[in-house]
Amino acid sequence: MLDRFERRSIAVRLAVSALFWSFVILLIAGLILSTLYRDNTERAFDQRLLVYANTLASNLVAPGDPDRDLGPIGDPRFELPLSGWYWQVARPNAKPREIRSSKSLFGGQLPSLTPNADENFGQIRRGYGKAPDERGLRVIERDIDLGEDGRFIIRVGGPSDEIEADVRRFLVALTVTFLLLGMALGASTLLQIRFGLQPLVNLRSALGAIRRGEAERIAGEYPRDIAPLVGELNQLLDTNREILERARTQVGNLAHALKTPLSIIVNEAENAPDEVAAKVREQATIMRDQVNYYLDRARAAALAGTLGTLTEAEPVIAGLARTFAKIYRDKDLTIDLAIAPNLRFRGERQDLEEMAGNLIDNASKWAAGRVAVTGEIVLMDDERSRLRLMIDDDGPGLPEAAREEVLKRGHRLDETKPGSGLGLSIVRDLAGLYRGAVKLEASPLGGLRAVLELPGDRA
Repeated sequence: MLDRFERRSIAVRLAVSALFWSFVILLIAGLILSTLYRDNTERAFDQRLLVYANTLASNLVAPGDPDRDLGPIGDPRFELPLSGWYWQVARPNAKPREIRSSKSLFGGQLPSLTPNADENFGQIRRGYGKAPDERGLRVIERDIDLGEDGRFIIRVGGPSDEIEADVRRFLVALTVTFLLLGMALGASTLLQIRFGLQPLVNLRSALGAIRRGEAERIAGEYPRDIAPLVGELNQLLDTNREILERARTQVGNLAHALKTPLSIIVNEAENAPDEVAAKVREQATIMRDQVNYYLDRARAAALAGTLGTLTEAEPVIAGLARTFAKIYRDKDLTIDLAIAPNLRFRGERQDLEEMAGNLIDNASKWAAGRVAVTGEIVLMDDERSRLRLMIDDDGPGLPEAAREEVLKRGHRLDETKPGSGLGLSIVRDLAGLYRGAVKLEASPLGGLRAVLELPGDRA
């Protein structure tokens, strides 16, 4: 899964990373804010309880018997039975009948926050407990020392669900706010990524235009971060173009340098009738075929993959079909074409003619009377588009074990048919130079199918 993520585009990686860390930051901020709000809410609630506790303490220290009835403390909720608001005053370790409490407590008792009466005496203690009706309570507890009249513990409690309700309302508001903030951050992040990566998108489009043959160099202004890369790419394109031009020149010069002497040797040998001359003619012909083969291969290697070279497939195939229909007219050969007019080969026209011509020639040579050529664009596993040509014939076909053999250089299964045995190997080598492939299969017409896959696209 990590490898799959690493293959994603930069925009996806940046977006996922930004959204993930935004989510983490917002989550941590939400937890911190909710904790702080709960603490503040509890502190405010405790202040209210402490006001009631101080009122009770004031009534307790007033002149008179400290064990007298302390009376109401100004809030009617303390007078309603089980209202959730309670107070209680008692000496440490007092018996139940010695405990004074609000009418709302209805004979019950508030939970103690200090099991040991002498522990932390004099401090204000806060905590949660249960009311007589099992409702949750927030309880505050303070001590008061009346000297000779003894010590007292004052407890005041209020419903903790008020705190929870207040915290819940805050959490709902916080969640909605953070969701809106998260969506806003996500949208702004995507906009920033789109804006920030736009120069790379433009660079990709410029390279695509060069590959499609619509431009020769990368044009336009780019940010300082990318401008050096654009300059290096333009320099590389210029250098590549110069190297290819020199390679073409050298291949042409070599072709002329070798073909002319060979032609002279063959012509001179034609006038000599002896066996030596026949042998010279035979070997010179083989040498010429080999020279042509390797010169074509060298030329193709120099041109294959050249940026900006595109060839319309349909006119090339149609021209070849007409040519071979005339060559094999004595067989009453029919060549059917099913090629869309917008298919393009990413390479030199001459190379497409060489590859397709050899395959159509081979099919026409062995066909009983029909050859079918089909062209389509397919999307491969590497997400690159390929031009796929399928040449079918209705001839005798070829056993599966022999299909690989005929693709080898100079290999011929039938010496009675004309040819040098180099045609299919030339196709395989040329296709390999373009990172393509050729394979032989059984044809639905009953003969052999040649499948040629090359880089291509639609116009």
